[in-house]
Amino acid sequence: MTSHPAVFLDLQGTLGGNGLGNILDFEFFPQAIPAIELLNSSGLAAIVVTNQGQIGRGIFSYAQYLQRVDELQQVLGNAHLHLDAFYCCPHRRDEGCACCKPRPGLLLQAQQDFQLDLSTCYMVGDTGAWDMLLARAVGCHAVLVRTGLGESSLGEFRPTWADFEADFIAEDVLEAVRWIVKDVRGLV
Repeated sequence: MTSHPAVFLDLQGTLGGNGLGNILDFEFFPQAIPAIELLNSSGLAAIVVTNQGQIGRGIFSYAQYLQRVDELQQVLGNAHLHLDAFYCCPHRRDEGCACCKPRPGLLLQAQQDFQLDLSTCYMVGDTGAWDMLLARAVGCHAVLVRTGLGESSLGEFRPTWADFEADFIAEDVLEAVRWIVKDVRGLV
């Protein structure tokens, strides 16, 4: 297992866009770029985990998704930044696959690929019912951001994850990453 924890990042609503948006329209939130920079400079793997059920519904193709991921990596590359990997569930939620968040398939694949100890990793996302419950399913730290669907996850949708508490609630992904870096260093 690796000695450095990874930070799993939800895409839409956490790094940019909105909680229900289409990746083809995705743009990074302004605070996402310094958050990724802090992860890169801290030596923490930054791994995107995203449900893209629009692929399974035929709204766009997996090839279009991959093309958009390449474009996003180019945007980051122009700033000398990177995301270490993208893990995507392309299935419709009703297909019952193992990878649709909150099911653990995406994180278990990343665990294998990166030789991670999931108990030292962090899941950052804007949905309690998907991202926070995914963190609970694999035993990693849970950080909820208030962007995207975060406010509604703390309000009207709180009953969907009522039996679980996030380790930290952040205004946005940059505040989340700052907290994670301090936590990893034992400063929290």
